[in-house]
Amino acid sequence: MSAPELEITPQMALRPPSTVMRLRRMGAMFPTRLSFLRTLMRDLSAQNVQVQRAVWEMDADGFGHAVYTISLGGYDYSLVAISTDLPPEMRTDRVIATAWDTAYVLYDGIPDASEIARIVATAPKQEASRYTARDLVLSRANKSVRLFQHVTDALKRGDQPDEAMVRDVGYLMRTTAVYGNGKFGIADRAHIAARPCLGGPFAAEMLTVWLIRGFTHDLAEHVGGAPLDPRLKRHLGIGNSTGLGMAPFLVSHPRLLDSWMQVRETALARVAALPALSADQQQTILALAQRASLHLSEWSVPDAGAEARILQIRHDWARVQALLGECLPQADPLARVLQGSEGWFEDTQELLIALLLEPFGDLIDGLTECMANPYEAEIEPGMPLADLRALIARDWDWAVGLDFKSKSESAQFWYVSEAKQEPRLGLRHIEEGADLESPLDIARQVQRLSRALDGQDGITAELLMRRPDLRFAARRVQNLAKAPYSEIRDNLIGAQCLPIDMLRCKLSFFGAAKFDPKSDRWTRITMCQGAPLFDELQAADDWWLPTFEG
Repeated sequence: MSAPELEITPQMALRPPSTVMRLRRMGAMFPTRLSFLRTLMRDLSAQNVQVQRAVWEMDADGFGHAVYTISLGGYDYSLVAISTDLPPEMRTDRVIATAWDTAYVLYDGIPDASEIARIVATAPKQEASRYTARDLVLSRANKSVRLFQHVTDALKRGDQPDEAMVRDVGYLMRTTAVYGNGKFGIADRAHIAARPCLGGPFAAEMLTVWLIRGFTHDLAEHVGGAPLDPRLKRHLGIGNSTGLGMAPFLVSHPRLLDSWMQVRETALARVAALPALSADQQQTILALAQRASLHLSEWSVPDAGAEARILQIRHDWARVQALLGECLPQADPLARVLQGSEGWFEDTQELLIALLLEPFGDLIDGLTECMANPYEAEIEPGMPLADLRALIARDWDWAVGLDFKSKSESAQFWYVSEAKQEPRLGLRHIEEGADLESPLDIARQVQRLSRALDGQDGITAELLMRRPDLRFAARRVQNLAKAPYSEIRDNLIGAQCLPIDMLRCKLSFFGAAKFDPKSDRWTRITMCQGAPLFDELQAADDWWLPTFEG
């Protein structure tokens, strides 16, 4: 008896890494239905998760602690939330902060009184405390003071808050860190990686953020003494301030980056291969395009460069809608749309791509199971040096031609701060510290390897025995041959490298929107805006680019 044939989903060719893996394009990415937060919400809905507020010990001013519990995939989890009276002079989103309005721990199980007391005592100190393997995620957040005060004052008067303020700010609190994976003694990811619904990348962190968002709603209603209109509450997400420390993650985890990008590009290739669309599918896409237009009108930031990019997308969007109207009724409709948008502004293209993925969950949602990648890049010691040379010639021509003797191509260096043990970026020709440089100079190291290969025969192991300093570069070259989306194809120490592009790429996979850059090194974002409330998980999957009117 022959084995059954595997059904292969049709797909177009994937976009080449040389196009996708450029900083400028990565810095134009938008959240999609494949983003980790969206995936988690679908899992919570499928599991029929119920959130219970097991403890609420808050005074009239909203200071005290609370515990929320859920059962997910056969395991119990609890968010312990602590709210403290923070003097205004101590409130800052900068990493140098030592106190915050609120602190949180996602706990493995349901904590008893002694465990709650331990967390209440330690969590507000954040990095100054140490934790246990029962603590899965550690976080902290500050109030959006203006909006939180406005909302609670309005509720005390018996009114609802001003809709324009809710729309423009979009959150009651913003987190300044959401730590997982063993930091400060909390549980390593391996402890929960095999559990249902938490095996995906950053799933525990996304669960924490969603629970924190619900706590901020409860806290405002408690202080205000009245319920918020559910429509306004739904628009109040959770803010986040994210800085330079997140940027090197994509470089340090090349196999994981490849998985994320491969899934996204495969999803796009599947959608592009659809031979025709039903009338309902066409209408859905056009409605989403209109939603995106409204979302763009509600997204405005102080940074002049970022605002100019938003204005450009707004300007382009009428052309997007016209292209959709023309192509959707035809054969191969989405391939036509993608072809018609080639050469457009990168931000407009990437928003269009996110839109085209949205209606086709049945076709692409299963790909998210491939997002997690436990494998690490390994050296192939037996590879002939001729083959190693060929890989560099094929994949790294952009790197070997750079002039690292010029100040512009070697303008910056990455290092880890001694005080906070977090990544930083220095100016090589102005600041000290380049002798402590972290190995994010991928292109320069591969160029050094390329030159060392001139005239050499034998195998990789023989070269690396003589030149162990080339091991890192050899591993990256060999890994890229297997994982084509694992490398950012730009010079990460050049003057043109903007860390904000790496931040936006990673944050888009989280599910972040409303990017609000404060420099090229840190940004504010909004998470969970439009996401289901605690009692709305049955409608978990239609909140891409939410709008205030939606």
